[in-house]
Amino acid sequence: MNEYKFDDLRLNQIEKFEVTITESMVKNFRDISGDVNPLHSDKKFATKNNYRDKVVFGLLVSSFYSKLIGVHLPGKFALLNSINVDFLKPVYVSDKLFIEGKIIELDKRFRIINIKSRITRDDNNLVSRANIKVSTNE
Repeated sequence: MNEYKFDDLRLNQIEKFEVTITESMVKNFRDISGDVNPLHSDKKFATKNNYRDKVVFGLLVSSFYSKLIGVHLPGKFALLNSINVDFLKPVYVSDKLFIEGKIIELDKRFRIINIKSRITRDDNNLVSRANIKVSTNE
């Protein structure tokens, strides 16, 4: 876990990590969220609706933005203030995702960090993007 303090951060600083989506992640998210939409659990339903397989929950995919902020950029001292997420392409079980964040603004007056983030699949398709505002008390 990174422990960047506000004064350690710089414009255009980038942090990234990768994760592979598993069936267990999808099941756990379904159990926690209570979202039983068959698009996420019934391959026949999903393919009938023009998807190649069951679609991973968008909010499961976007939960990796939380890991980006809380573990990588800035890490330990972060508090996520707001996030604006776009879902661009479906994600499926076994997809390898690459999560990246780049600092585009540092507001020293209020100690707010503006991070432009993106999630791409291993086929280089952009599946999600987000603008995230983060504060730090350190």
